[in-house]
Amino acid sequence: MYSAAMGTNETSERLVEATRELLWERGYTGTSPKAVQRAAGAGQGSMYHHFAGKRDLALTAIRRTAEEMDAAAGAVLEGEGSAYARIEAYLLRERDVLRGCPVGRLTMDPEVIADPELRAPVEEVLDRLRARLAAVVREGPESGGPDPEETAAAIVATVQGGYVLARATGSPAPFDSAVRGLLALLAPLKPSH
Repeated sequence: MYSAAMGTNETSERLVEATRELLWERGYTGTSPKAVQRAAGAGQGSMYHHFAGKRDLALTAIRRTAEEMDAAAGAVLEGEGSAYARIEAYLLRERDVLRGCPVGRLTMDPEVIADPELRAPVEEVLDRLRARLAAVVREGPESGGPDPEETAAAIVATVQGGYVLARATGSPAPFDSAVRGLLALLAPLKPSH
C-alpha cells in the first residue's frame, strides 16, 4: 500500500515537472497532454487520475514555478547586506538567460493571459517581486532618491527585457549589458563609507 501511494505521488510529480519544462520551452499553447505524458513517462489514465486536464496540470505547474521564483528572489532580496548589494546579487545571480524566464515566458502566451486563473500566479509573483524590490530600494541611503516603486518596476523590466534581447540574439551579452547599465544607474543606492 505504501509503495502504491509513493508511485502515485511520483507519477504526479513527474507530470508536474514535465509540464513545467514544457511550459518553459513551448508555452501553454504548445504544450499538449500527449507531450506531457511522453516527457513524464506516464499514461493518459495517470494524467487524468491526478489532474482534471491540461489546464489543471498547467495551473499546478505554473504555481510551482512562481513559488520557486518567489523563494529564490526572496532569499537574495531579504538576505544580508546593503540595499545595493542585495539588488546587485539579485541581478547578477546565475540564470539560464538564453532560455528566458519561466514565468515571464508565460506572459507571451495568449491562452495564459486570457485565463484569469492561469494568469494569477504569474501576476502575483511579479507583483511580489516588485514589492520586495521597492522595499529594498526604500532601505537605500538616498533620502528623496528614486521612487521605490518605479525603480522596482525598472529592475523587473530590465531583467525581463534582458531575457528577450538575449534570446533574440542567441547571446547572453545583451542581458549582461542591460544589468551592468542598470547597476550603474542604481549607484546612488550604494552606501557611502
